[in-house]
Amino acid sequence: MPPTLSTARLDLRELTPADAPFILVLLNDPDFIRFIADRGVRSVEDAVRYIQQGPRAMYARHGIGLMLVELRDGGVPVGICGLLRRDGLDDPDLGFAFLPEHRGKGYAAEAAAATLAHGRDELGLGRIVAITSLDNHASGRLLERLGFRFDRIVTMPGETEELRLYAG
Repeated sequence: MPPTLSTARLDLRELTPADAPFILVLLNDPDFIRFIADRGVRSVEDAVRYIQQGPRAMYARHGIGLMLVELRDGGVPVGICGLLRRDGLDDPDLGFAFLPEHRGKGYAAEAAAATLAHGRDELGLGRIVAITSLDNHASGRLLERLGFRFDRIVTMPGETEELRLYAG
């Protein structure tokens, strides 16, 4: 599948069922579970179902969603990044997650900046938000470097966890 977005070091493209082995690893990373959620993905089949019912359904419904982020040199998947439409948020929100061995290299900032530019310039989105766990300080710092500012504490529908909402 051709990339949707490209940067100097990264390609971002829609997730497909073929990406299930990577998604299985990413969604079971302890930091993903701690800071985002335990999606209950425990097998490749679960990961295929997650891709179909999550990102692929969002592409069909809203034209946006989480994308696979892979290195341009070699096509190695390193994370996911994209814009989402979530119940309980009035605006699209930026989401991202990267495997531990690919953090601290600027990939999240590069992918997120390209995603934001695409959302604003190509899709005509005005306000874009992002949510983080209260203790996910690394993501908060990244969002602030991208021009987001802390807005308020929110709780998503049907959830009890308080989250930080950033607006950009």
